Amino acid sequence: MEQQTIHSYLQKFFELNACELKGNDSGVLTVKLNEELDRLLLNRPFYWEYIKKIGQEGEPATLTFITNPNKREEKGEWIHFGSPRLHQIFQYQLKHGKYTMLYEQASQAALNPWLVVNIKISYIGQQKKDEILSVGLHLISGVMVFDFMERIKSIHFHTVIPDYCFTISPIIKIQSGYRRIEGYIRQYLDSMEHQWAELSYNKFQQEKEILTHFYESYLQSADEEEQEQLTERYDNEIDHLKKRLLPKIHIEPINGGLFYMSEKTEKALRA
Repeated sequence: MEQQTIHSYLQKFFELNACELKGNDSGVLTVKLNEELDRLLLNRPFYWEYIKKIGQEGEPATLTFITNPNKREEKGEWIHFGSPRLHQIFQYQLKHGKYTMLYEQASQAALNPWLVVNIKISYIGQQKKDEILSVGLHLISGVMVFDFMERIKSIHFHTVIPDYCFTISPIIKIQSGYRRIEGYIRQYLDSMEHQWAELSYNKFQQEKEILTHFYESYLQSADEEEQEQLTERYDNEIDHLKKRLLPKIHIEPINGGLFYMSEKTEKALRA
């Protein structure tokens, strides 16, 4: 499911940034970038500077991203949590695309508001694991849908409302809706088994005990000045140990927005 979530996220990211999807099948996504994303992802400023100076239009690159583990040996770039390319895109979203408003390309329909939030959860301890949650909240009924980006991957959206369509005003305010989503995230984390945190904390205690024993053996024979230096070094080592091993969960919103959809699409979405 994690790889499917990444695939859906990438698909919508490139669609919403007006990139052409050349291919999208079974976890293999081929995309022709626009100039901005070519500059961001490929880091070839010399090419673009040269093209501009000679008065020509540049040709953005076409990239293939692979999220299907069974196809990772095919020609393309394997994308997974922790891959530098995915991190690049996350950072771009955080800087440029925190919030959006999109309308389904429907025909003569009332469009209902959904608050959509994509969230990155990092489980940090002895080992690190990242996870994306995509949650949509219907701002009229309060219905919540999970794996939202995966569910809407085949639906076409645009930043301009279609002709002969109109939007329904939300009953639930955006701030209240966001708090509901936060509440779901807390429930989700509370329901999980956190054996990884216990293992990491036990590892911290073991290493702390070894470190304490090591410094105490030196402190016994040290003079006052040496004791002060050793204590400072010990405190620094403990701080470093805490940062490295004490379990923590970091929650970071990637982006979000209002998605307006027709009732017909909503029924299919919740099926």
